[in-house]
Amino acid sequence: MRNKTKASAAATMVRLLSQTRYEVLPTASIEDQVLEHVDRAEAVTVTASPGKGLEATLDLTERLTKHGYTAVPHLAARMVRDRIELEEICARLTSQGIDRIFVPGGDADPPGDYPDALSLLEELKAIGSPFGHIGITGYPESHPTISDDLTIQSMWDKRRYATHVVSNLTFDPEVLTTWVGRMRKRGITMPLLLGIPGPVDRTKLLSMATKIGVGESTRFLAKHKGTFARLAAPGGFTGEKFLEKVAPSLAPSEMFVEGLHVFTFNQVAATVAWRRDLLDQLTRSEEHTSELQSRQYL
Repeated sequence: MRNKTKASAAATMVRLLSQTRYEVLPTASIEDQVLEHVDRAEAVTVTASPGKGLEATLDLTERLTKHGYTAVPHLAARMVRDRIELEEICARLTSQGIDRIFVPGGDADPPGDYPDALSLLEELKAIGSPFGHIGITGYPESHPTISDDLTIQSMWDKRRYATHVVSNLTFDPEVLTTWVGRMRKRGITMPLLLGIPGPVDRTKLLSMATKIGVGESTRFLAKHKGTFARLAAPGGFTGEKFLEKVAPSLAPSEMFVEGLHVFTFNQVAATVAWRRDLLDQLTRSEEHTSELQSRQYL
């Protein structure tokens, strides 16, 4: 039974790793990194920050799309000025064949006409639902400024306008699996992309953070200081260990966990290599197990 459970967990990890997309920030060097290391068949999402503005996000998304990638822009609701700008963004993206977006609330202060993701999603519906795939954020752990009850209710409200959920970072396997179970019991059956960090080098991480902009960097580091501490600690969190622990609970089809959303922190080469190496190891292990099992019947 133990070997069967282990094999099932490994199969789940292979399935999730086979459906991976990479999140990047729109810095000056990121396009070249993506072109060098990411296969055209893999998806890339482009974050949005008040410091750089939506133009940086949209511009990089368009360039990656022209290179043949499935590029997914983050349309942070609070960064969109009004309906006129939203319509312009929609026309701009759809004219390039871009059919996928991710809609977080965002951190812009003060906001434009859309104080949260739900209000922007409702506006997208009103202007004709121009995108076929729309992701929203799920929070396994407490949001720094929003109560847990409100985040769960918000996800329930947004389910009518979205096609999938992307979980925010958590380092606790039990918290993650409990949250997914609660979400499914509430009747939220949208597919889930599991948010996990790739491998992180402390020096490169801090260097990347400063490229966001002085004021924006301060907010970014303050918001994610616990994340960085866990990632940079020697012998600390690894994506592989996390996946091994959550895979058994996420294996059942009724959990609707379809893939991974990997936060690269712009360390693209290391993240892509980690994912490919782990997938190769697991695939070889599966093939070896299958061969041993078949021999038992010879």
